[in-house]
Amino acid sequence: MTFIKKSMTTSKGFTLIELMLVVAVVGILAAIAMPAYSGYIQKSRRTDATVAIRAVQFAQEKYRGNNTSYGSLTDIGMPSTTESGYYTIAVSSATATGYVVTATAVSGKSQASDSDCTAIQLQQAAGSITTTPSACWSK
Repeated sequence: MTFIKKSMTTSKGFTLIELMLVVAVVGILAAIAMPAYSGYIQKSRRTDATVAIRAVQFAQEKYRGNNTSYGSLTDIGMPSTTESGYYTIAVSSATATGYVVTATAVSGKSQASDSDCTAIQLQQAAGSITTTPSACWSK
């Protein structure tokens, strides 16, 4: 019987230096990717506000068809928050010829840090519709 002697210089696995290098690279990539990811999430959540505002717009037109003026959220039967809860909805200046719908980011939620679009608005006046800020309405 012959025994084969294994060499002591061959080893399997990673050294501590190699492992720390990988951890450092992953940390750098995460530091770059997280702010960009957060921006995309905020932008996608703006849809929550614009969809709710459009729903209020359609409900207002239905209400106005049966009444002499536009109504409040209670009048048109709409909730005061968006479906996902990131924005509160308010109707102001409801008259016979127009209204303003505003979606405001809820304090304490992630959308409150979306500085460009903390308040998204649709104004209907005498048949003309204005949306502000325009960047918040783009896809």
